[in-house]
Amino acid sequence: MPKISVIIATHNRPHLLPTAISSARTAARDVEIVVVDDASSDDTAAVCKSISEITYVRVDRNQAVAGARNVGLIASSGKYITFLDDDDLRLPNSLDRQIEALEQNPNAAFVYGQAIPESSNGERGPAQPRCCPQGDIFWLLLTRNFIPCGSVVFRRSILSKIGLLDEAIPGIDDWDLWLRITELFSVIAIEAPAIIWRQSSPASTQGSSNTVEIIAKSARHFRRVFTQLPRFANASQKDQRRTWRDFSTNVAEHLSWETFSGFRNGAFGHALQSARTLLSLHPAAFMSVFRWWMNVRTIAALIKSTVTPVQIATAKMHFKTVCSNLPDDENHSLQKSF
Repeated sequence: MPKISVIIATHNRPHLLPTAISSARTAARDVEIVVVDDASSDDTAAVCKSISEITYVRVDRNQAVAGARNVGLIASSGKYITFLDDDDLRLPNSLDRQIEALEQNPNAAFVYGQAIPESSNGERGPAQPRCCPQGDIFWLLLTRNFIPCGSVVFRRSILSKIGLLDEAIPGIDDWDLWLRITELFSVIAIEAPAIIWRQSSPASTQGSSNTVEIIAKSARHFRRVFTQLPRFANASQKDQRRTWRDFSTNVAEHLSWETFSGFRNGAFGHALQSARTLLSLHPAAFMSVFRWWMNVRTIAALIKSTVTPVQIATAKMHFKTVCSNLPDDENHSLQKSF
């Protein structure tokens, strides 16, 4: 049995696979690489067959990312598991370090780390999240998904307790999985970069590129599913209201940023969609957002985003810090949400 399985789901992007696979091999000494071809219609199969020592699995009907990852989970055999997007990169020795941390902390269900964001032109930003909460993170994780998916290494044994990924919620399936795990188990983190995270865009065909759609889906899933989780359902009304308020604030911050970013880039349709989603999901947040935008520090943060692409993520993070009224050293969960 291999020590760890790296599951790479892919669809019509064969040019990315050799680099992703190579990075996984440098990340661990004893690694199984499982590539799930999610009904590609190009030469993905030929590329995979030309690469030695990988497990190649093809599905004939497109499953989307969550479904393809579930296929990979079933096909894999490692004691530990991690997901890697086909356009992301694992950093050398990062998996070995995370496995060692899990073996030293037998009560932890998974370990996660930081991701270095990389723009389409190759510029890299600061590692995210800047601070990595550990232990019981269930309530904090409910308010926002601050965990980079590709940085997580989890124990195969926990799947028997929490099940597979939910294929009905592409784009937030990882967040849902982490919440089901953290409801029952503690986690650990290594505050060091584990992956290079290539930033999504509509042109990238990544499922995470439509931020506004994902935010709306997250709000619906919170109301319908997360509120039914036993730990949330059995909590006091005060804790339930506080958690929903914090989640709503995060949603309003994201949508206000998406609105500004859309107007800034001339994507007026995207900006209007963001504004409409904000008003439909959280009408009461409109005046709060208006007050944020009148704040001098907020305006300064927005202006920062006009400098270079790599500074946009930093400006966005600072913008949300100002809007949340949090000092920088407490803003550990604002950097990689949704």
